[in-house]
Amino acid sequence: MAAKTSARSAARKLRGDEDFDGLERSVASLPASWYFDPDWYQHELERIFYRSWLYLCHASTLGEARAFRRFRIGTQEIVVLRDGDGVLRGFHNSCRHRGSILCQPDSGRLRGKLLVCPYHQWSYALDGELVATSSMREAPDFDRADFPLYPVAVQEWRGGIFVSLLDDPPDLASGFERGSDRIDHWPMESLRVGHRWNKTMQCNWKVFWENFNECLHCPNIHPELCELVPIYGRRISGVRDAPDWQEHADSDDPKYAGGLRAGANSWSSSGQACGPTFPELTPAEIARGQSYFVSLPSVFIACHVDYMRTVRILPTGPEQTEIEVEWLFQPETLARADFDMDDVTGFAKLVMQQDAEASEMNQQGMHARCFEQGVLMPEEHYVKSFQDWVREQTGS
Repeated sequence: MAAKTSARSAARKLRGDEDFDGLERSVASLPASWYFDPDWYQHELERIFYRSWLYLCHASTLGEARAFRRFRIGTQEIVVLRDGDGVLRGFHNSCRHRGSILCQPDSGRLRGKLLVCPYHQWSYALDGELVATSSMREAPDFDRADFPLYPVAVQEWRGGIFVSLLDDPPDLASGFERGSDRIDHWPMESLRVGHRWNKTMQCNWKVFWENFNECLHCPNIHPELCELVPIYGRRISGVRDAPDWQEHADSDDPKYAGGLRAGANSWSSSGQACGPTFPELTPAEIARGQSYFVSLPSVFIACHVDYMRTVRILPTGPEQTEIEVEWLFQPETLARADFDMDDVTGFAKLVMQQDAEASEMNQQGMHARCFEQGVLMPEEHYVKSFQDWVREQTGS
């Protein structure tokens, strides 16, 4: 035990772990109007969502040629599909004739090799080129080549499909907080979606992200989660969020050291893994039992020893946000006779339903005429980082 303690002490000195991660002073939060004002919402769409890479779905949900899905980003509708050669394509969901919605179903597989407008039957090849109109005679100065579908940048990264509404988007991987290489040990691209869950919340998109970034609410809102992750029961997310963290620096108790409760090894109602451990994980990653990777503003990826979970966050109005959750499993896990999907998905649904209710409660209260802005407490340093990012992105 003495050797183990000495090694830990040396590691702390190398990392400079004597520091307390919490805020050293109170900080004013974002203005309340930023959470419901329609003009500010439009400003955020233009400065954040229309300029960022946005996660849409796992690539396995568009695995076949001519498969398509329809998505809404703020006021913009887009269609993502695979053409006949399996190449990903993205387009604004708008016909070049008079602007009609081009694709009505949310998802499916095209019967043929054309996208046909349901209004006037203009037809487009799957690369977006206009190939036919419904007019008996086209005007002499009309050139079909001048009217392709409006393209949207689309990229597949580690099995995830991302889009950007910019003509010249930045490097996708650079958008991950703390580096995209930290997810390398999880085989996201070889996994398959075993379950999907959608929910529309009556709250601003920032409220949900702020809730994700703190655990002051955890004991009151998430008793089941605090049982699985004991450190959350102390209202903190990480070891060094506590001012007295050094007093317990050598403790193996998950209440102080983090990680899952004794005997648990994954995020599930039982605390047990549903399949084999991913082979490339390090001992530290296995011991943690959970790792999170964030690409603002649209997704966080929860990584466990046996499966992954993506949570996509997109605004649909100033006070309305849609989340879509995908559970990603190894194919051999899904094929197991004893695989219990509800044990895995039921736990996360419970936690996210609790988060949604808390976020909606928060949203309602911010309409008080006297509430202009709140204040961040020491444990909310991740909330401050998020709010600083919003200020930077919006030029405020």
